[in-house]
Amino acid sequence: MRSGFVAVAGRPNVGKSTLVNALCGGKVAIVSDKPQTTRRRIFGIANGDDSQLVLVDLPGFQRPRDALTEHMQRTVDASFEDVDAVLFVLSARERIGAGDRFIASRVFSLGVPVVIALNKVDRLKPGHIATQMATASRLGDFHALHPVSAKTGEGVPELREELVALLPEGPLYFPQEQRTDLSLDVQIAELVREKALQLTREEVPHAITVEVEEVTEGAVRANVLVETDSQKQILVGKGGAMIREIGTRARPEIEALLGHSVFLELQVKVRPRWRRDEAMLERLGI
Repeated sequence: MRSGFVAVAGRPNVGKSTLVNALCGGKVAIVSDKPQTTRRRIFGIANGDDSQLVLVDLPGFQRPRDALTEHMQRTVDASFEDVDAVLFVLSARERIGAGDRFIASRVFSLGVPVVIALNKVDRLKPGHIATQMATASRLGDFHALHPVSAKTGEGVPELREELVALLPEGPLYFPQEQRTDLSLDVQIAELVREKALQLTREEVPHAITVEVEEVTEGAVRANVLVETDSQKQILVGKGGAMIREIGTRARPEIEALLGHSVFLELQVKVRPRWRRDEAMLERLGI
């Protein structure tokens, strides 16, 4: 049995969570086009017949601006301890620049194999992909470099095999039917937040968090928290249209997670400056 932990590193918005979901064969982490979507460390578990690959999905590297982003960066730093390898994700659609080189300097100094995934290669010309691969290859002494598309699945099985081959012999760290270490409440909260992110713009997404109050056989009740009254008005929408749409989008995925139909009740509440409130962040598990 091969088993172990691989940290997933990269700038915000290079597709780390989408790639983790693809490698695990199902949804582990929520995804959106907004930076800072991933706020906590998430274990994504990819089980094979004789292997268990635990992918440590992390917030993107960033300069901390408040207590929330400080917590997120501490999570990134701590999660590099005791991993067997690093999956360093780059975007083939963006210039590989200073931010990527900063992360490279960190991951290549850890003393574990680094596998580079050049993500988002779908619909790109071969010449462009080749140029980006050449640039990526100069970032450090990598173990392997894989062009992939987390969106289409192109190159994902080969990348999974590469990562499993780097794992030592070891035990099952999680039951084989398990795909993530997140509690049920947190998974539900994240699904609601994902839909809120899809529907909001500008400063609102960063100010949104979700707290599940109750999960019963027939109902789920959760609070969508924002920092100002104006953000609340946006989230509620005219006649409650926005929060209803968030619920309409989230409910099918919550029902799939729970295995039965539920009534989903969402309330929007104002928690001023929650991102700077250490006690609140502790309660949210961030």
